[in-house]
Amino acid sequence: MATREKSGCPINLSLELLGDRWTLLIIRDMIFAGKRHFREFLQSDEGISSRTLAERLQTLQDEGILTRGDDPTHALKAIYRLTEAGIDLLPVLATLGAWGSKHRKAEDKLARIADELAAGGEPALERMKTALRTEHIG
Repeated sequence: MATREKSGCPINLSLELLGDRWTLLIIRDMIFAGKRHFREFLQSDEGISSRTLAERLQTLQDEGILTRGDDPTHALKAIYRLTEAGIDLLPVLATLGAWGSKHRKAEDKLARIADELAAGGEPALERMKTALRTEHIG
């Protein structure tokens, strides 16, 4: 899934990279579920195929949203980590979650998480970004 960059509009440029269903769900799983391994992403409720997952992970690496490295706990596994650009997507996901909680039939537990993050505003987002930086960047 290469980006096409049909125009220089910042919204268009963002959507060309992030506008499919799977890309933001992968980032969601990294941020909110702590997923780091290929197999963990495959176990998400939405049921992404291994081919689609591999393509999206490669695109996210190519675009500097995440990195892939060797997992120090298992020689045959790779571990994915968010970059600063990936961590900067937290407010986008928080806003989408708050909108979905308000306007869609979201699961109560997940809606509460979205609502609490939205209610915390910028300070809550910054605290979470700091924790993500420690976890992913070091």
